[in-house]
Amino acid sequence: MAETRAEIREFLSSRRARITPEQAGLPVYGGNRRVAGLRREEVAMLSGVSVDYYVRLERGNLAGASDSVLDALARTLLLDEAEREYLFDLARAAGPAPLRQQRPASSVRPAVLQVLDAVSDAPAWVRNGRHDILAANKMGRALYSPVFDDPRRPVNTTRFTYLNPAAREFWRDYDQIANDAAAMLRLEAGRNPHDSELIKLVGELSTQSEVFRERWASRDVVHHRSGVKRIHHPVVGDLDLNFESMELPSEPGLVMNVYTAAAGSPTADALKVLASWAATQETATAEHESRTS
Repeated sequence: MAETRAEIREFLSSRRARITPEQAGLPVYGGNRRVAGLRREEVAMLSGVSVDYYVRLERGNLAGASDSVLDALARTLLLDEAEREYLFDLARAAGPAPLRQQRPASSVRPAVLQVLDAVSDAPAWVRNGRHDILAANKMGRALYSPVFDDPRRPVNTTRFTYLNPAAREFWRDYDQIANDAAAMLRLEAGRNPHDSELIKLVGELSTQSEVFRERWASRDVVHHRSGVKRIHHPVVGDLDLNFESMELPSEPGLVMNVYTAAAGSPTADALKVLASWAATQETATAEHESRTS
């Protein structure tokens, strides 16, 4: 509970600090302001609550805050969708009732594997909220071959991003990838604050990566549902891939990522070369296993 209160305090104060009076629609008078962003009194006024009550909230006492109060805070602090979700998750974590534990999945059903394999021309894989890749089709393994070089299973894309030196060459937009990875993990920590494997992962990254510690301290959260992933693949070179992240309704907490390229584009041509390379690798592996069996 102490950690939850500390997280509430840091999150609310950091969101308050980034908003100027002008952004909040407040008049600005002469003189220097002693605080960055909005004052607590201004947040309270704009949210329709007393100053004392808001001070208690920002000290970490979100337990019992109504949805209407949380909505008002979200509007005042100009929270986006991911930040609003995180605020509500923090309020639930601060409540007196024990949270229902949701253990992130560590495997996928055979039917999901069949769906992955049916997506034969595009890289695709399934991950959980900790960013463990639980299953991938042949193209997905080929595309993320540097990630799969890690002998640990399941491989984890965020561990690769922060702890593997190859990540800075693989991710052409490394800084953005690193920002998003930490922000997505923090959002997951709000959903599942007692996930022991997630706590262990955050601890590992915090002790071994200064870059991660800096990103984690920002308290940023983000959804990562679609966009462009710019990769430098060690075999086929630069790729500009469109991606879609789709939650699996039958598998709560799991997301399927699919990567595509416009027909006739250089990336589409490169994916064909990648498919040929993946088939060669698969054949070589099968021959090696047959000789050693």
